[in-house]
Amino acid sequence: MAQAAIVPATATLFALAHYPDQGLPGMEQAAVTGLVFGGIYAVTGQIWLLMIMHAAFDVTAVGLIYRGWETNVAHWFLQ
Repeated sequence: MAQAAIVPATATLFALAHYPDQGLPGMEQAAVTGLVFGGIYAVTGQIWLLMIMHAAFDVTAVGLIYRGWETNVAHWFLQ
């Protein structure tokens, strides 16, 4: 039973760590990402693909922020 709580617990901690710098939207995004990536790792036990996915996610986010597209793209998903 304790193992089933590991992914939600670590996703919650991951989300809380994002709150001071990114507020509620960053916390929500980190929670979803933590649940998805943690769930994939829990099922597969493979870390390399997740590391590549994380890097791609971060590079894409930086590109969107740099170009000023972050809000417009976020509204596609959150309306």
